[in-house]
Amino acid sequence: MKIVVTGSIAFDYLMSFPGRFADAFVADKLEKISLSFLVDSLRRQRGGTAPNIAYTLALLGDRPTIMATAGQDFAEYRLWLESHGVDTSAVVEIDGEFCASFFVNTDQDHNQIASFYTGAMAHAGTLHFADYAPDADLTIITPNDPGAMRAYVRECKAIGLPYIYDPSQQTLRVTGEELCEGLDGCRLLSMNEYEYRLIQDKTGLTEAEILSRAGGLVMTMGASGSRLVIDGREEWIPPVKPRVLAEPTGAGDAYRAGLMRGMQLGLPWPIAGRMGALAAAYVLEQFGPQNHTFTREEFVARYRETFDDEGALDALLQPIEPNPVNIPVPVAH
Repeated sequence: MKIVVTGSIAFDYLMSFPGRFADAFVADKLEKISLSFLVDSLRRQRGGTAPNIAYTLALLGDRPTIMATAGQDFAEYRLWLESHGVDTSAVVEIDGEFCASFFVNTDQDHNQIASFYTGAMAHAGTLHFADYAPDADLTIITPNDPGAMRAYVRECKAIGLPYIYDPSQQTLRVTGEELCEGLDGCRLLSMNEYEYRLIQDKTGLTEAEILSRAGGLVMTMGASGSRLVIDGREEWIPPVKPRVLAEPTGAGDAYRAGLMRGMQLGLPWPIAGRMGALAAAYVLEQFGPQNHTFTREEFVARYRETFDDEGALDALLQPIEPNPVNIPVPVAH
């Protein structure tokens, strides 16, 4: 199964606030908010939903392809991804633009307030699976330019390409109509608990109505674990406790990578979900979404410290075929 990951390519600016955001809000003044948070640290990291997911997929033994647009500052980032087994041949660099930027502030309770600058991501709608990823067997549509996300949904339906619909951080930006179009016919609807409530509010759909349109849903709930509802059956996936809690940015992306790798290997849903939970724990233990690392052998051993896979994860330890040579893609102007 060839996995193609779509979504943003960005540089993350991660900030830490030593207090609680909730203490700064006045309940009867929420219609007029003017706040400034003095942060203790600021770090620039490689990020974006597409590379975050693809990086962890590669650690797990896949050779994922990213289909996305990036800026003229992407050259070093491209080399980093390729050196870790990610195919970037479908990443198009936009001349005169810079990669998107993600600014996120995290408080002591790991709540986050974020802003996103689109940059080169605004051109993502110019890419098509038929041109850049014709061999795709499964794709995930993650936060990206809203027009591009809608175009990808429509193309997937037109060519019969199974897709996971993951509006995540763009749930607030897109319309209820666009959300309905995206989840209608998707293999899975993916989001966190807060985003799920927002999807229900914007679409007016109950969970039963959502499941009548989508193949299933996966909802992450932080320290409470996650829910998988597939083919009328619900699975609760317990979290994997991180050995140390550093910073949460990118944990959800790693979860999706673990789940998709399990899908790719044809593993039972509970095992695939637990792979996602463990992948997320690795990210929580590091500062930044792509600073974790592990071998497949280490991943399987740690999985078996917590869960029983009845030997299913032996499939993850099979030899990997050599990584194909990437074909350069012309820069778009």
